[in-house]
Amino acid sequence: MSDAATGAGAPLPAPEPTHDRGSSPGGQAAEPGLPGQLIAPRSLLLSPLRMRRLFTRNRTVVSPMCQYSSVEGGPSDWHLVHLGKFALGGAGIVFTEETAVEANARKTHACAGIYSDRHRPMYRRITDFLRTHGAVAAIQLGHSGRKAASGPPWTLFQPLTEADRTRGLPPWKPVGPSAIAHRAEAQTPLVLDRAGMDRVLEAWRDAAQRALECGFDIVEVHGAHGYLIHQFLSPLANQRTDEYGGSLENRMRFPLQIVDTVRAVWPKDKPLFFRVSALDGDGGVWDLDDTVTLARALREHGVDVVTCSSGGINGPLNMAIVPRTPGYQVPYAARVKREAGVLSCAVGLITEPAQAEAVLQAGDADLIALARELLYNPNWPVHAARALGEPDYLDTLPPDYAWWLKRREKVREIS
Repeated sequence: MSDAATGAGAPLPAPEPTHDRGSSPGGQAAEPGLPGQLIAPRSLLLSPLRMRRLFTRNRTVVSPMCQYSSVEGGPSDWHLVHLGKFALGGAGIVFTEETAVEANARKTHACAGIYSDRHRPMYRRITDFLRTHGAVAAIQLGHSGRKAASGPPWTLFQPLTEADRTRGLPPWKPVGPSAIAHRAEAQTPLVLDRAGMDRVLEAWRDAAQRALECGFDIVEVHGAHGYLIHQFLSPLANQRTDEYGGSLENRMRFPLQIVDTVRAVWPKDKPLFFRVSALDGDGGVWDLDDTVTLARALREHGVDVVTCSSGGINGPLNMAIVPRTPGYQVPYAARVKREAGVLSCAVGLITEPAQAEAVLQAGDADLIALARELLYNPNWPVHAARALGEPDYLDTLPPDYAWWLKRREKVREIS
């Protein structure tokens, strides 16, 4: 793929997946045969993927999982260990949790952020660790919009009130496209005027620049789950009468401006992801036709991969519009991939190696993202390699792990 075809705002041809073994720690191109690398994977799941000039060692993605353990936006030792174990377990891409582009963009006081220069060394030690152990470091940037100023999920994101100030958790004023609260007891958001929108765009630009300086190789723009970008896209939250409301084209305008802002500072050789709610939650009106239209536009604006989730426009935790059965969101990723001509990432109750491999073999997605399954088993990638018949499956792990485990296997064979 030429640089001319990957500039911000230029048409972006979907890269062809490669099966050449050529990734080294951190996703940099290298000679095949490095310690800890599979030489000739039999499965697509364990095959590398090239996106622009970045290589992943396999197709497994650690989906962003909010930890509610940040201190004034900054990651802690918890995050280093939480994310580091996925790199040691063999994942190809490790995403940090949704990370707010400004302090008031956080959902809760304990949410992650990258809105201050003091955050840079905190994230840098995490990205250095991930890269050292073979994973691509990725960050999901987001803005909660009208869902800001809430308690943690175990309170069902109960909106903060003045009473919480005495506990050191003062509320702040959420913002949104229109003066419509996302639930009855929530604050009515402040409507973003032109100056407010410009401030938000500046926050996205600064966050993307910091992400680069922190050593991340992938940025994902969070446009799903009822947060600010999704609020602009959905007529349930966006009832503006200016050029940012009404028609689908108008409702996509600000989200695409955010993408352009990020792409302008994100290097041409690094991929850009976008997460979308392919369908709204209960009572929503956004559908798959809208998602395909958006995905086509995202591709034209320099997005490489669309991650297809669903729901979240209404209520505190209401993020599903269909029953949560295994792989329930795979059809969304498949349609986006085929009709929008963009790479897709499938997520949602994909837990078994054979299931993940079947999705890739069918051409329904290019990447497989897991979340809670990896909390239960952070070594899922190496177990998947074994289940899929990879002869050197232990090489999915770091060399010093693999050496000892191979000796263990030999002892088992002898006995």
